[in-house]
Amino acid sequence: MRLGTVSSTQDEARSLPIGSIVVAEEQTAGRGRLDRTWVAPPGSSLLATFVIAPHPLASLAAGVAAAEACGPPVKLKWPNDLLRNGAKLGGILVEGQSGKQLVGIGINLTSAPPGAARLEGTERDDLLARLQAELATWLACPYAEMLQRWRERSDTLGRRVRVELPGDTREGIAEDIGEDGALIVDGIPVHAGDVVHLHGA
Repeated sequence: MRLGTVSSTQDEARSLPIGSIVVAEEQTAGRGRLDRTWVAPPGSSLLATFVIAPHPLASLAAGVAAAEACGPPVKLKWPNDLLRNGAKLGGILVEGQSGKQLVGIGINLTSAPPGAARLEGTERDDLLARLQAELATWLACPYAEMLQRWRERSDTLGRRVRVELPGDTREGIAEDIGEDGALIVDGIPVHAGDVVHLHGA
C-alpha cells in the first residue's frame, strides 16, 4: 500500500493482515523508540511498515535486514539504530499486536536532520525491494545465524557504553548479545534501554 501523507505508517498498518506493507511519502506523527518523533521532508526517506507474524527477535532481524539492504558501510547500534560513519541513518520500531507485529523502518535518503546521515544516490523503490527480500530472509533463518550476522554488523559491541534506563544508568563494555537479544554489558544482560556510545571507547 502506497500512501501520501499519513500520521505514521505504523498507524496505517494496524488493521492490515500479515504480509502487508505500507509505504508513505511523509509522516506527520512518525515516531521512534521511547516516543521520539521522526520528522522527514516529503519524499526524502524510505518510510515503511511491514506486517509480520510474531517473531521473538524481530527488532534485531529487521536491523540486520536493513543494514544488508543499505550496503556494507552501514552498521547497527543496539537495539535498533542504523549508523553510517557513526551518525544515525535510520531506525526501527517494532510494535506487537494480537497475532502479528508491525516493523516500522525509516531510512534517510535525500535529507537528514543535523548530525544525521543519509544514503545518497539510492533509489527508494530499489531500497524497498532489497529490504523486503532481506527481511524475509533474516526473519526465516535460524536465530543463531541471524544473531551472528548482527554481531558482525554491530557498531556497539566492544565499545564502552552508557545504558540509560528508567531511574538507572549503567556504564560498561558492550561485550555481546544474548540468545534473547539482550545486550551484555560487563556480564549483565540489558533487555531495554537507551544506549550511548562513549567517546574514546
